[in-house]
Amino acid sequence: MAVRDLDDYPWDAVAPYAARAKEHPGGIVDLSIGSPVDPTPAVVADALRAATDAHAYPQTVGTSALREAIVDWYARRRGVAGLSADEVLPTVGSKELVALLPLLLGVGPGDIVVHPRAAYPTYAVSAKLVGAVPVASDDPPEWPEGTKLVWLNTPGNPDGRVLDAVELRAAVARARELGAVIASDECYAELGWDGPWADEPVPSILDPQVTGGDRRGILSVYSLSKQSNLAGYRAAFLAGDSALVADTLTARKHLGLMPPGPVQAAMVAALGDDAHVAEQRERYRARRDVLRPALERAGFRIDHSEGGLYLWATEGRDAWETMGALAERGILAGPGHFYGEHFPQHVRFSLTATDERIAEAARRLGA
Repeated sequence: MAVRDLDDYPWDAVAPYAARAKEHPGGIVDLSIGSPVDPTPAVVADALRAATDAHAYPQTVGTSALREAIVDWYARRRGVAGLSADEVLPTVGSKELVALLPLLLGVGPGDIVVHPRAAYPTYAVSAKLVGAVPVASDDPPEWPEGTKLVWLNTPGNPDGRVLDAVELRAAVARARELGAVIASDECYAELGWDGPWADEPVPSILDPQVTGGDRRGILSVYSLSKQSNLAGYRAAFLAGDSALVADTLTARKHLGLMPPGPVQAAMVAALGDDAHVAEQRERYRARRDVLRPALERAGFRIDHSEGGLYLWATEGRDAWETMGALAERGILAGPGHFYGEHFPQHVRFSLTATDERIAEAARRLGA
């Protein structure tokens, strides 16, 4: 598939609804995009400023300090001990990795890439770019022969679904039966809300309960955009099977995919400081505690959403109708049509708005 054959960027279709919402006397409440609105933590910004004498090319593999920080973070925050520096790799944000991973792993025409039924569109786009066939499925026994790459997303975007260790273990077992690589996009893992995730850490696919100590064929992908407000830094990383990491590193060297030196220094600071993550988590918890009951009182049903940065909601009609009704109230959301064909009546509400805007959305929903 040629790049010119890609569909139009889906968010362009939201422009008329955004224009209508902006006409509201109180201004728009934009809950459509998960782009952080809170400040970058001072500890991270200070580290970036201190590293601005970046006259030499940065290392694609990452500095030794960064790789050690990633290893330490997985042990401390994700329950994944025993990683080595050869099993981690920084990336230029996580979206480029998602988009390029089939290419970097040698997935090609006719191969199958499995991704969640409610899915961030880049999983399917990345498959199509290399001529592979994207298949949306959450049920491992359904995954077909010919599958070369499986994407999981936990907590999910858009639906906030969290996979427990049992579900992750079943997914890994099926991927191994198929001879497929399995990659878990876990960038919302610090944001667990409901059920066991209110008190327990969201499990990683690299957790020993999942892998049994064998990381072959498994990758974990993580981003600091959400938990540390670093979306503009493009700061992410992967970890897992050392052979897959090495192959990915070689390809990334050829492609010049190097995280900037100052960003690598900022990542070290972010990964070493848990306090700002806890503070940001509480901001999102407070906003969620305002928005969720307001949506439910307004007639929405919230599905999944036990983790992550969004509320996945439906009022039982086509998402575009819901989008229109919300726009009349000056509220913009994301239509379920963007996240696969299976959820045409859902909309996604992001928690990435200021306290004032979240409160205003709640007020308008109750008006």
